Amino acid sequence: MSYHLNTFPNAEAAAKACAARIAEIMTESVVARGVARCALSGGSSPKMMFGELAKHKMDWDKILLYWVDERVVPPDHPDSNYKMAMENLILPAGIPILHLSRIAGERYPEEASAHYISEIRAEFKLKEGELPVFDLIHRGMGPDAHTASLFPGEPLIEDDYEIAANTYVEKFNSHRVTLLPGVLKKARHTVILAPGADKAEALKHVLEDKANIMKYPCQIAAKPPYPTEWFVDEASAALLSNKR
Repeated sequence: MSYHLNTFPNAEAAAKACAARIAEIMTESVVARGVARCALSGGSSPKMMFGELAKHKMDWDKILLYWVDERVVPPDHPDSNYKMAMENLILPAGIPILHLSRIAGERYPEEASAHYISEIRAEFKLKEGELPVFDLIHRGMGPDAHTASLFPGEPLIEDDYEIAANTYVEKFNSHRVTLLPGVLKKARHTVILAPGADKAEALKHVLEDKANIMKYPCQIAAKPPYPTEWFVDEASAALLSNKR
């Protein structure tokens, strides 16, 4: 098998295992470097996982949280990834607010992306042209094989040089800010949580088809040599020829 796949009976079990692995990576990163810098994704699948992660006893004073992508909406908007993480992880776990680097979705898209890039550059102490190396990036995958806010056909999929950018997702009439492929590829660890029967076809394409990231963006850093681990359930793995 040319990819690291963890398959569970259902979405709940996949979410619980994914949370445990994220907690393990965070702890190892704190031991190794004194801090863990982790980027979280939104969407529907992580909600349960965040709830499980909040139950783990973590040294949250040494863990810094960022976001993989965000909709350009205020932080209290129902569509906000930050709001979802706040309700399901940050408040239940008692994570210090000062340790959060959210995307300012209440700003204009260009301003929000520029501010996020500036903040990351400062916090990672980056020189011009350097990209941040996150200890962990948590990603999801949509039924159309998108990841982060990189949807099929998006020109930003070919941008390996900038940290983040704003984009407009026409089918959802949604302005967003997203980390870009160069950053996704540099992560020390990536976990992708993708349960559900609606992900089965996309999962097969991403893991078993030839590389075509413009058509299947989730192929970005999805398999070795990238340190990526998949957490799926039997429903999403149903079409794979090498499932276990």
